[in-house]
Amino acid sequence: MIVKNVEKQENKTAVFTVEAEPAEFEAAVNGAYLKNRSQINIPGFRKGKAPRAVVEGMYGPEVFYQDAMDELAPKAYEKGLEESGLRVVGTPSIKNVEVTEARGVSYAFEVELYPEVTLGEYKGIKAVRASETVTDEEVDAELESVRKRNARKLSVEREAQMGDAANIDFDGFLNGERFDGGKAEGYSLTLGSGSFVPGFEEQIVGMKIGEEKDIDITFPEDYVENLAGKAVVFKVKLNGLTVDELPELDDEFAQDVSEFDTLEAYKADLRSGLEKRRADQVRDAFRAAVMKKAADGMKADVPDSMIRERAEEILRNYASNFGMDARNMPMEQLMSMMGLDEAAMTQSVMPGAELQVRTDLMLEAVIKAENIEPSEDELKAYVQRIAESVGREPEEMEKYFGREFILDELRKEQAGDFLVDNAVVVEEEEEESAEKSEE
Repeated sequence: MIVKNVEKQENKTAVFTVEAEPAEFEAAVNGAYLKNRSQINIPGFRKGKAPRAVVEGMYGPEVFYQDAMDELAPKAYEKGLEESGLRVVGTPSIKNVEVTEARGVSYAFEVELYPEVTLGEYKGIKAVRASETVTDEEVDAELESVRKRNARKLSVEREAQMGDAANIDFDGFLNGERFDGGKAEGYSLTLGSGSFVPGFEEQIVGMKIGEEKDIDITFPEDYVENLAGKAVVFKVKLNGLTVDELPELDDEFAQDVSEFDTLEAYKADLRSGLEKRRADQVRDAFRAAVMKKAADGMKADVPDSMIRERAEEILRNYASNFGMDARNMPMEQLMSMMGLDEAAMTQSVMPGAELQVRTDLMLEAVIKAENIEPSEDELKAYVQRIAESVGREPEEMEKYFGREFILDELRKEQAGDFLVDNAVVVEEEEEESAEKSEE
Protein backbone atom coordinates (compact mmCIF):
# COMPACT_ATOMS: atom_id res chain seq x y z
CA MET A 1 0.00 0.00 0.00
CA ILE A 2 1.11 3.55 -0.78
CA VAL A 3 0.25 6.62 1.34
CA LYS A 4 -0.05 9.96 -0.45
CA ASN A 5 -1.60 13.42 -0.22
CA VAL A 6 -1.61 13.94 3.56
CA GLU A 7 -3.28 17.33 4.09
CA LYS A 8 -4.09 19.07 7.38
CA GLN A 9 -7.16 21.29 7.18
CA GLU A 10 -8.31 24.40 9.02
CA ASN A 11 -11.13 22.67 10.91
CA LYS A 12 -8.68 20.52 12.94
CA THR A 13 -9.07 17.62 10.55
CA ALA A 14 -6.79 15.96 8.03
CA VAL A 15 -7.32 13.98 4.85
CA PHE A 16 -4.95 11.35 3.53
CA THR A 17 -5.11 8.96 0.60
CA VAL A 18 -3.98 5.36 0.63
CA GLU A 19 -3.78 3.20 -2.49
CA ALA A 20 -3.81 -0.58 -2.38
CA GLU A 21 -1.80 -1.96 -5.25
CA PRO A 22 -3.43 -4.12 -7.95
CA ALA A 23 -2.02 -7.37 -6.56
CA GLU A 24 -3.45 -6.58 -3.09
CA PHE A 25 -6.84 -5.71 -4.52
CA GLU A 26 -6.90 -8.83 -6.70
CA ALA A 27 -6.11 -10.99 -3.64
CA ALA A 28 -8.93 -9.32 -1.72
CA VAL A 29 -11.38 -9.80 -4.60
CA ASN A 30 -10.48 -13.48 -4.82
CA GLY A 31 -10.86 -13.76 -1.06
CA ALA A 32 -14.34 -12.26 -1.33
CA TYR A 33 -15.22 -14.83 -4.02
CA LEU A 34 -13.97 -17.74 -1.88
CA LYS A 35 -15.88 -16.42 1.13
CA ASN A 36 -19.18 -16.07 -0.72
CA ARG A 37 -19.14 -18.86 -3.30
CA SER A 38 -20.94 -21.40 -1.09
CA GLN A 39 -24.04 -19.19 -1.33
CA ILE A 40 -23.89 -18.67 -5.10
CA ASN A 41 -26.25 -20.70 -7.28
CA ILE A 42 -25.48 -20.67 -11.02
CA PRO A 43 -27.46 -22.80 -13.52
CA GLY A 44 -25.37 -25.73 -14.74
CA PHE A 45 -23.21 -25.84 -11.60
CA ARG A 46 -23.74 -27.34 -8.22
CA LYS A 47 -24.37 -24.69 -5.59
CA GLY A 48 -21.07 -23.15 -4.52
CA LYS A 49 -19.08 -24.77 -7.35
CA ALA A 50 -19.33 -22.10 -10.05
CA PRO A 51 -15.89 -20.72 -11.06
CA ARG A 52 -15.22 -17.07 -10.29
CA ALA A 53 -14.99 -16.18 -13.99
CA VAL A 54 -18.47 -17.60 -14.59
CA VAL A 55 -19.93 -15.66 -11.62
CA GLU A 56 -18.30 -12.43 -12.79
CA GLY A 57 -19.47 -13.09 -16.33
CA MET A 58 -23.07 -13.34 -15.12
CA TYR A 59 -23.09 -10.52 -12.51
CA GLY A 60 -20.28 -8.30 -13.77
CA PRO A 61 -16.59 -8.05 -12.80
CA GLU A 62 -17.49 -5.68 -9.90
CA VAL A 63 -19.61 -8.24 -8.08
CA PHE A 64 -16.97 -8.84 -5.39
CA TYR A 65 -15.49 -5.34 -5.33
CA GLN A 66 -17.42 -4.02 -2.33
CA ASP A 67 -16.49 -6.92 -0.08
CA ALA A 68 -12.87 -6.59 -1.18
CA MET A 69 -12.87 -2.85 -0.49
CA ASP A 70 -14.37 -3.40 2.97
CA GLU A 71 -11.69 -6.01 3.68
CA LEU A 72 -8.81 -3.70 2.73
CA ALA A 73 -10.14 -0.48 4.31
CA PRO A 74 -8.92 -1.10 7.91
CA LYS A 75 -5.47 -2.09 6.67
CA ALA A 76 -5.32 1.01 4.48
CA TYR A 77 -6.33 3.23 7.39
CA GLU A 78 -3.70 1.74 9.72
CA LYS A 79 -1.06 2.15 7.01
CA GLY A 80 -2.05 5.79 6.57
CA LEU A 81 -1.81 6.52 10.29
CA GLU A 82 1.54 4.77 10.57
CA GLU A 83 3.22 6.62 7.71
CA SER A 84 1.57 10.03 8.14
CA GLY A 85 2.45 10.23 11.83
CA LEU A 86 -0.92 11.84 12.54
CA ARG A 87 -2.38 11.53 16.03
CA VAL A 88 -6.13 11.28 15.66
CA VAL A 89 -9.30 10.91 17.71
CA GLY A 90 -12.70 9.42 17.07
CA THR A 91 -13.78 7.31 14.13
CA PRO A 92 -12.48 8.11 10.64
CA SER A 93 -14.78 8.70 7.72
CA ILE A 94 -14.09 7.49 4.18
CA LYS A 95 -14.59 10.48 1.90
CA ASN A 96 -13.98 8.55 -1.29
CA VAL A 97 -13.12 5.03 -2.44
CA GLU A 98 -12.58 3.99 -6.04
CA VAL A 99 -10.90 1.45 -8.24
CA THR A 100 -7.89 2.94 -10.01
CA GLU A 101 -7.10 2.58 -13.70
CA ALA A 102 -4.43 0.05 -12.77
CA ARG A 103 -7.12 -2.01 -10.95
CA GLY A 104 -5.90 -1.12 -7.50
CA VAL A 105 -8.17 0.65 -5.01
CA SER A 106 -7.81 4.17 -3.57
CA TYR A 107 -9.20 5.36 -0.22
CA ALA A 108 -9.48 8.96 1.01
CA PHE A 109 -9.84 9.09 4.81
CA GLU A 110 -10.84 12.15 6.83
CA VAL A 111 -9.84 12.17 10.50
CA GLU A 112 -10.12 14.48 13.51
CA LEU A 113 -6.72 15.54 14.78
CA TYR A 114 -5.67 15.10 18.40
CA PRO A 115 -5.83 18.58 19.94
CA GLU A 116 -2.71 20.68 20.28
CA VAL A 117 -2.26 21.98 23.82
CA THR A 118 -0.70 25.25 24.94
CA LEU A 119 -0.15 25.24 28.68
CA GLY A 120 -1.09 28.27 30.69
CA GLU A 121 0.15 28.80 34.23
CA TYR A 122 0.96 25.45 35.75
CA LYS A 123 3.77 26.29 38.16
CA GLY A 124 2.87 28.34 41.21
CA ILE A 125 -0.89 27.82 40.87
CA LYS A 126 -2.68 29.43 43.81
CA ALA A 127 -5.40 27.45 45.57
CA VAL A 128 -7.07 27.33 48.98
CA ARG A 129 -6.13 24.45 51.26
CA ALA A 130 -8.64 23.79 54.01
CA SER A 131 -7.65 23.26 57.62
CA GLU A 132 -6.93 19.69 58.70
CA THR A 133 -7.72 20.45 62.35
CA VAL A 134 -10.27 18.17 64.00
CA THR A 135 -12.18 19.90 66.82
CA ASP A 136 -13.32 18.45 70.14
CA GLU A 137 -16.90 19.00 68.96
CA GLU A 138 -16.32 16.81 65.91
CA VAL A 139 -14.86 14.04 68.07
CA ASP A 140 -17.85 14.30 70.43
CA ALA A 141 -20.25 14.16 67.45
CA GLU A 142 -18.52 11.00 66.17
CA LEU A 143 -18.74 9.48 69.64
CA GLU A 144 -22.43 10.36 69.85
CA SER A 145 -23.03 8.71 66.48
CA VAL A 146 -21.45 5.49 67.77
CA ARG A 147 -23.53 5.81 70.92
CA LYS A 148 -26.78 6.10 68.93
CA ARG A 149 -25.88 3.09 66.78
CA ASN A 150 -25.52 1.06 69.96
CA ALA A 151 -28.74 2.27 71.58
CA ARG A 152 -31.34 -0.21 72.87
CA LYS A 153 -34.92 -0.01 71.61
CA LEU A 154 -37.36 0.19 74.53
CA SER A 155 -41.14 0.00 74.22
CA VAL A 156 -43.03 2.72 76.08
CA GLU A 157 -46.68 3.04 77.15
CA ARG A 158 -47.59 6.74 76.87
CA GLU A 159 -48.66 9.36 74.39
CA ALA A 160 -46.48 9.76 71.29
CA GLN A 161 -43.75 12.38 71.46
CA MET A 162 -41.30 13.86 68.97
CA GLY A 163 -38.28 11.60 68.70
CA ASP A 164 -40.27 8.41 69.26
CA ALA A 165 -40.22 5.59 66.72
CA ALA A 166 -43.92 5.09 66.02
CA ASN A 167 -45.24 1.86 64.51
CA ILE A 168 -48.30 2.83 62.50
CA ASP A 169 -50.86 1.62 59.98
CA PHE A 170 -52.05 4.27 57.53
CA ASP A 171 -54.46 4.46 54.61
CA GLY A 172 -54.71 7.56 52.38
CA PHE A 173 -57.90 8.82 50.69
CA LEU A 174 -58.39 11.49 48.05
CA ASN A 175 -62.01 12.61 47.64
CA GLY A 176 -63.07 9.49 49.53
CA GLU A 177 -61.10 7.14 47.26
CA ARG A 178 -57.87 5.32 48.11
CA PHE A 179 -54.86 6.52 46.11
CA ASP A 180 -51.85 4.48 45.02
CA GLY A 181 -48.93 4.38 47.44
CA GLY A 182 -50.94 5.77 50.33
CA LYS A 183 -51.32 2.60 52.41
CA ALA A 184 -48.99 0.63 54.68
CA GLU A 185 -49.16 -1.56 57.78
CA GLY A 186 -46.61 -1.84 60.56
CA TYR A 187 -44.65 1.12 59.24
CA SER A 188 -41.91 2.47 61.53
CA LEU A 189 -41.75 6.27 61.50
CA THR A 190 -39.43 8.37 63.66
CA LEU A 191 -41.46 11.42 64.66
CA GLY A 192 -39.65 14.61 63.80
CA SER A 193 -37.51 13.01 61.09
CA GLY A 194 -39.32 14.94 58.35
CA SER A 195 -39.55 11.83 56.20
CA PHE A 196 -43.31 12.21 55.67
CA VAL A 197 -45.35 15.05 54.19
CA PRO A 198 -45.20 18.22 56.34
CA GLY A 199 -47.87 18.13 59.04
CA PHE A 200 -48.23 14.33 59.16
CA GLU A 201 -45.77 13.51 61.93
CA GLU A 202 -46.86 16.44 64.09
CA GLN A 203 -50.45 15.15 64.15
CA ILE A 204 -49.34 11.75 65.50
CA VAL A 205 -47.83 13.46 68.54
CA GLY A 206 -50.24 13.02 71.46
CA MET A 207 -51.85 9.81 70.15
CA LYS A 208 -52.10 6.84 72.47
CA ILE A 209 -51.21 3.24 71.57
CA GLY A 210 -54.17 1.58 69.90
CA GLU A 211 -55.76 4.92 69.03
CA GLU A 212 -57.08 5.60 65.52
CA LYS A 213 -57.19 9.06 64.00
CA ASP A 214 -57.95 10.85 60.74
CA ILE A 215 -55.09 13.13 59.70
CA ASP A 216 -55.80 15.91 57.22
CA ILE A 217 -52.90 16.75 54.90
CA THR A 218 -52.44 18.99 51.86
CA PHE A 219 -49.64 17.79 49.61
CA PRO A 220 -47.02 20.36 48.49
CA GLU A 221 -47.39 21.93 45.05
CA ASP A 222 -44.15 20.27 43.91
CA TYR A 223 -45.30 16.76 44.87
CA VAL A 224 -46.10 14.00 42.34
CA GLU A 225 -48.43 15.21 39.63
CA ASN A 226 -51.63 13.40 40.62
CA LEU A 227 -51.37 14.54 44.28
CA ALA A 228 -49.64 17.93 44.05
CA GLY A 229 -51.56 20.53 46.05
CA LYS A 230 -54.37 18.07 46.84
CA ALA A 231 -56.06 17.79 50.25
CA VAL A 232 -56.21 14.17 51.47
CA VAL A 233 -57.15 12.23 54.59
CA PHE A 234 -54.97 9.55 56.18
CA LYS A 235 -56.64 7.08 58.50
CA VAL A 236 -53.88 6.28 61.01
CA LYS A 237 -53.62 3.71 63.83
CA LEU A 238 -50.79 3.85 66.37
CA ASN A 239 -49.61 0.28 67.10
CA GLY A 240 -46.68 0.96 69.39
CA LEU A 241 -43.90 3.29 70.46
CA THR A 242 -40.20 2.71 71.05
CA VAL A 243 -37.46 5.01 72.24
CA ASP A 244 -33.70 4.75 72.12
CA GLU A 245 -31.95 4.10 75.43
CA LEU A 246 -28.44 5.43 74.95
CA PRO A 247 -25.56 3.69 76.74
CA GLU A 248 -23.55 5.61 79.31
CA LEU A 249 -20.31 7.11 78.01
CA ASP A 250 -17.85 5.34 80.22
CA ASP A 251 -15.02 2.82 80.08
CA GLU A 252 -17.48 -0.07 79.86
CA PHE A 253 -19.01 1.49 76.74
CA ALA A 254 -15.54 1.82 75.19
CA GLN A 255 -14.81 -1.84 75.93
CA ASP A 256 -18.12 -2.91 74.34
CA VAL A 257 -17.64 -1.02 71.06
CA SER A 258 -13.87 -1.11 70.60
CA GLU A 259 -10.60 -2.78 71.50
CA PHE A 260 -9.79 -0.09 74.07
CA ASP A 261 -10.10 -0.34 77.84
CA THR A 262 -10.88 3.28 78.56
CA LEU A 263 -13.15 5.93 77.07
CA GLU A 264 -10.26 8.35 76.73
CA ALA A 265 -8.22 5.86 74.72
CA TYR A 266 -11.22 5.19 72.48
CA LYS A 267 -11.78 8.94 71.95
CA ALA A 268 -8.11 9.34 71.05
CA ASP A 269 -8.50 6.61 68.43
CA LEU A 270 -11.64 8.29 67.05
CA ARG A 271 -9.72 11.55 66.78
CA SER A 272 -6.84 9.82 64.98
CA GLY A 273 -9.25 8.29 62.46
CA LEU A 274 -10.99 11.63 61.88
CA GLU A 275 -7.65 13.36 61.42
CA LYS A 276 -6.56 10.82 58.81
CA ARG A 277 -9.83 11.14 56.89
CA ARG A 278 -9.68 14.92 57.10
CA ALA A 279 -6.08 14.96 55.86
CA ASP A 280 -7.04 12.74 52.90
CA GLN A 281 -10.06 14.92 52.08
CA VAL A 282 -8.07 18.14 52.29
CA ARG A 283 -5.24 16.72 50.18
CA ASP A 284 -7.63 15.42 47.52
CA ALA A 285 -9.63 18.68 47.41
CA PHE A 286 -6.46 20.78 47.09
CA ARG A 287 -5.12 18.52 44.34
CA ALA A 288 -8.43 18.69 42.45
CA ALA A 289 -8.49 22.50 42.70
CA VAL A 290 -4.91 22.81 41.39
CA MET A 291 -5.56 20.38 38.53
CA LYS A 292 -8.75 22.18 37.51
CA LYS A 293 -6.99 25.54 37.44
CA ALA A 294 -4.21 24.11 35.28
CA ALA A 295 -6.78 22.52 32.93
CA ASP A 296 -8.86 25.71 32.76
CA GLY A 297 -5.73 27.75 32.03
CA MET A 298 -4.54 25.77 29.03
CA LYS A 299 -5.58 26.40 25.44
CA ALA A 300 -6.86 23.47 23.41
CA ASP A 301 -9.65 22.90 20.89
CA VAL A 302 -11.08 19.69 22.27
CA PRO A 303 -13.11 17.74 19.66
CA ASP A 304 -16.66 16.88 20.68
CA SER A 305 -15.94 13.27 19.77
CA MET A 306 -13.34 13.01 22.56
CA ILE A 307 -15.79 14.33 25.14
CA ARG A 308 -18.59 12.09 23.89
CA GLU A 309 -16.33 9.05 23.96
CA ARG A 310 -15.30 9.79 27.56
CA ALA A 311 -18.93 10.36 28.59
CA GLU A 312 -19.90 6.97 27.18
CA GLU A 313 -16.94 5.40 28.98
CA ILE A 314 -18.14 6.96 32.25
CA LEU A 315 -21.63 5.52 31.76
CA ARG A 316 -20.33 2.06 30.91
CA ASN A 317 -18.06 2.00 33.96
CA TYR A 318 -20.90 3.20 36.18
CA ALA A 319 -23.22 0.50 34.84
CA SER A 320 -20.52 -2.17 35.26
CA ASN A 321 -20.13 -1.20 38.92
CA PHE A 322 -23.77 -2.20 39.38
CA GLY A 323 -23.30 -5.58 37.74
CA MET A 324 -24.57 -4.65 34.27
CA ASP A 325 -22.83 -6.17 31.25
CA ALA A 326 -22.35 -2.79 29.60
CA ARG A 327 -19.15 -3.26 27.58
CA ASN A 328 -20.80 -4.20 24.28
CA MET A 329 -24.31 -2.87 24.87
CA PRO A 330 -25.43 -0.22 22.33
CA MET A 331 -25.21 3.19 23.98
CA GLU A 332 -28.83 4.03 23.17
CA GLN A 333 -29.96 0.90 25.00
CA LEU A 334 -27.70 1.58 27.98
CA MET A 335 -28.91 5.17 28.27
CA SER A 336 -32.52 3.97 28.16
CA MET A 337 -31.89 1.41 30.91
CA MET A 338 -30.31 4.15 33.04
CA GLY A 339 -33.20 6.54 32.43
CA LEU A 340 -31.10 9.03 30.45
CA ASP A 341 -31.97 10.94 27.30
CA GLU A 342 -29.69 13.23 25.29
CA ALA A 343 -30.68 16.28 27.33
CA ALA A 344 -29.77 14.53 30.59
CA MET A 345 -26.56 13.24 29.03
CA THR A 346 -25.58 16.77 28.03
CA GLN A 347 -26.47 18.28 31.38
CA SER A 348 -25.27 15.66 33.87
CA VAL A 349 -22.53 13.60 32.19
CA MET A 350 -20.84 15.71 29.53
CA PRO A 351 -19.44 18.45 31.83
CA GLY A 352 -17.60 15.89 33.95
CA ALA A 353 -16.40 14.10 30.84
CA GLU A 354 -15.06 17.36 29.39
CA LEU A 355 -13.16 18.14 32.61
CA GLN A 356 -11.61 14.66 32.57
CA VAL A 357 -10.53 15.02 28.94
CA ARG A 358 -9.09 18.50 29.47
CA THR A 359 -7.27 17.31 32.61
CA ASP A 360 -5.72 14.39 30.74
CA LEU A 361 -4.61 16.69 27.91
CA MET A 362 -3.10 19.11 30.41
CA LEU A 363 -1.23 16.34 32.23
CA GLU A 364 0.15 15.00 28.94
CA ALA A 365 1.45 18.48 28.17
CA VAL A 366 3.05 18.78 31.63
CA ILE A 367 4.67 15.36 31.19
CA LYS A 368 6.20 16.56 27.93
CA ALA A 369 7.21 19.99 29.26
CA GLU A 370 8.88 18.59 32.38
CA ASN A 371 10.29 15.41 30.79
CA ILE A 372 8.54 13.24 33.36
CA GLU A 373 9.59 9.59 33.05
CA PRO A 374 9.25 7.18 35.99
CA SER A 375 12.15 4.95 36.92
CA GLU A 376 11.79 1.17 36.92
CA ASP A 377 11.75 1.17 40.73
CA GLU A 378 8.97 3.78 40.76
CA LEU A 379 6.97 1.69 38.32
CA LYS A 380 7.34 -1.44 40.44
CA ALA A 381 6.31 0.45 43.59
CA TYR A 382 3.28 1.89 41.78
CA VAL A 383 2.15 -1.51 40.51
CA GLN A 384 2.61 -2.94 44.01
CA ARG A 385 0.51 -0.15 45.51
CA ILE A 386 -2.41 -0.46 43.11
CA ALA A 387 -2.30 -4.26 43.38
CA GLU A 388 -2.52 -4.10 47.18
CA SER A 389 -5.41 -1.63 46.97
CA VAL A 390 -7.56 -4.16 45.08
CA GLY A 391 -6.23 -7.33 46.70
CA ARG A 392 -4.37 -8.61 43.64
CA GLU A 393 -0.84 -9.62 42.77
CA PRO A 394 1.35 -7.18 40.81
CA GLU A 395 1.77 -9.72 38.01
CA GLU A 396 -2.00 -9.88 37.59
CA MET A 397 -2.24 -6.10 37.24
CA GLU A 398 0.50 -5.97 34.61
CA LYS A 399 -1.05 -8.80 32.64
CA TYR A 400 -4.55 -7.30 32.75
CA PHE A 401 -3.74 -3.64 32.03
CA GLY A 402 -0.45 -3.91 30.18
CA ARG A 403 2.82 -2.22 31.02
CA GLU A 404 2.35 0.82 28.76
CA PHE A 405 -1.08 1.68 30.18
CA ILE A 406 0.19 1.44 33.76
CA LEU A 407 3.27 3.48 32.89
CA ASP A 408 1.10 6.17 31.33
CA GLU A 409 -1.10 6.32 34.45
CA LEU A 410 2.00 6.69 36.63
CA ARG A 411 3.30 9.50 34.41
CA LYS A 412 0.01 11.35 34.89
CA GLU A 413 0.11 10.79 38.63
CA GLN A 414 3.64 12.18 38.80
CA ALA A 415 2.60 15.14 36.65
CA GLY A 416 -0.20 15.84 39.12
CA ASP A 417 2.27 15.54 41.99
CA PHE A 418 4.49 18.08 40.22
CA LEU A 419 1.62 20.56 39.97
CA VAL A 420 0.71 20.15 43.64
CA ASP A 421 4.33 20.35 44.82
CA ASN A 422 4.74 23.62 42.94
CA ALA A 423 1.37 25.10 43.94
CA VAL A 424 0.95 27.98 46.39
CA VAL A 425 -1.48 27.75 49.32
CA VAL A 426 -3.55 30.92 49.76
CA GLU A 427 -6.23 32.09 52.18
CA GLU A 428 -9.84 31.94 51.02
CA GLU A 429 -10.12 35.76 51.01
CA GLU A 430 -7.12 36.01 48.69
CA GLU A 431 -8.66 33.45 46.36
CA GLU A 432 -11.96 35.34 46.20
CA SER A 433 -10.14 38.61 45.53
CA ALA A 434 -8.18 37.02 42.66
CA GLU A 435 -11.35 35.60 41.13
CA LYS A 436 -13.11 39.00 41.27
CA SER A 437 -10.15 40.70 39.58
CA GLU A 438 -10.36 38.20 36.71
CA GLU A 439 -14.06 38.89 36.09
